Amino acid sequence: MREYVGRFAPSPTGPLHFGSLVAAVGSWLDARAHGGRWLLRMEDVDEPRCSPGAAEEILRALEAFGLEWDGEVMVQSRRKEAYREAIEELRRQGRAFGCACTRNEAGDRYNGACRDGLAPGRTVRSWRFRVPEESVAFVDRRLGRFEERLATTCGDVVLLRADGYFSYQLAVVVDDAAQGVTDVVRGADLLDSTARQAALHLAFGHEPPRWLHLPLAVNREGQKLSKQSKAPPLDLRRTEEELFQALKFLGVGAEPGSRGEMLQAAKINWRLMFPEL
Repeated sequence: MREYVGRFAPSPTGPLHFGSLVAAVGSWLDARAHGGRWLLRMEDVDEPRCSPGAAEEILRALEAFGLEWDGEVMVQSRRKEAYREAIEELRRQGRAFGCACTRNEAGDRYNGACRDGLAPGRTVRSWRFRVPEESVAFVDRRLGRFEERLATTCGDVVLLRADGYFSYQLAVVVDDAAQGVTDVVRGADLLDSTARQAALHLAFGHEPPRWLHLPLAVNREGQKLSKQSKAPPLDLRRTEEELFQALKFLGVGAEPGSRGEMLQAAKINWRLMFPEL
């Protein structure tokens, strides 16, 4: 049994909203209920989307809700050399290749046009991971077993984008391994990324983490709460009420009380819901 190491990895594109509070609380509860460490990482690898001051605002919000983290905060924009080295490792394995396709040419499912080299007159725009031909399987602790043949569903995965920024899929795998993450608790909107990340972990020789995908908080139109759907930011003047609603949404609610009382009760309830690792 590996020592439990969990993490919360928000993108600093704006302030936290109720959906991100649900993800943070679920991740924190799972770590604390199983006697583990809970790390924090700012996923600002897509730098153009990030907002000035958002990272600091996120830290203040987590502190206001009593969600204390362990160790230093990892910041992806400071780890570009690690991502370059990771691509070089895949290149040495023959698992990464240069791609000349535009986004329109690649489409939603990459057809492998550049797998065996570039057409005459074309130049490398991005770098891709050569996904395995066999299916990739993983078990979600809440939803059960999944199996996906990436070559059919999405094709080869982008590692370095045409605009020079490293992809989320690469960065999250490299960083989870660097931080020794054993358990990832996050929203179900990222379930589609899990097989891709599992395949990358295996290509690097990592033991993939365990995954648990939480139900998504949505607005009245059924849209996931996000900056794009104009989700309102958390009100830090009402942390007890906001926390109570998040715990209720996760199914581990207790009687309203102080932050510490509610979190302590929720840890016990969480362990009853997810007793095994």
